[in-house]
Amino acid sequence: MENSIQVDGLKIRYLSEGRGAPVVLLHGASLGSSADVWEGTLRALAQGGFRGVAVDRPGYGLSDNPRDYGGSYQNSFVLKFMDALGLDRACLVGHSMTGSIVIHAVLEHPDRVIKAVTAGTGSLLPPLPDEGGRGRGEGRGEGEAAEPTLEDTKKLLEENLFDKSLITREVLEKRHRMSVGKNFLASLERSRFREPKREEVPLWRRLEEIKVPLLMVYGTHDRGSAAKRCVLLMEKSPRLRIELVENAAHMVMWDANETFCRKLLAFLSEGGKA
Repeated sequence: MENSIQVDGLKIRYLSEGRGAPVVLLHGASLGSSADVWEGTLRALAQGGFRGVAVDRPGYGLSDNPRDYGGSYQNSFVLKFMDALGLDRACLVGHSMTGSIVIHAVLEHPDRVIKAVTAGTGSLLPPLPDEGGRGRGEGRGEGEAAEPTLEDTKKLLEENLFDKSLITREVLEKRHRMSVGKNFLASLERSRFREPKREEVPLWRRLEEIKVPLLMVYGTHDRGSAAKRCVLLMEKSPRLRIELVENAAHMVMWDANETFCRKLLAFLSEGGKA
């Protein structure tokens, strides 16, 4: 079901399916991202006895553009959205950049998060000693001088997917619609925004502070040497639960929808449903 709700003075669109413990799904930061990336996951959650809620974050999809384009606002938006829906607590799932939003929520408001899942979040992985970097961020395709063409949108999807056959005409046209107009203007504002410089401990170093159950999922073909960095993180923090999915790239929940949903449901169901 497609719905809309007022959050912080903005009209926010979200997709909802199923009944049961709430699971809030956050899409990534690439131009064209929206709640629609979670359609397959929503169906699986409903079949598994959960209430899945996928939101168009401010400045994406069919939601209004925000007044504040900073990362701290996107972090705070998640709890504001939960408040608007009347959700005291929920399971949080974040893809790519929004995995860091999920981790911030867990660290700062653990009483609001039942369980946490991240998918393809490069900022949660340590750099390789011989590479010294984290690889390209999720916001690829932002800050371009002109609106993307249909071909531009296709190339961006191809970079994020292992299985290129998933880019059907319908998928491509929907993604392109979510990449132009007010969403393109929002991408320009995001590219211009400069966060205040702060000395912060990298999030991957803080993962062991987390008390809420956490699952981290990556595709073996994700960019930025993600698979190698997963192995490094597992060596540094063997208690973390990290799953590598074969034949999947950055959009692991598309490339391996059945496997991803199976792992997600198994994790969410452990210890009984909240």
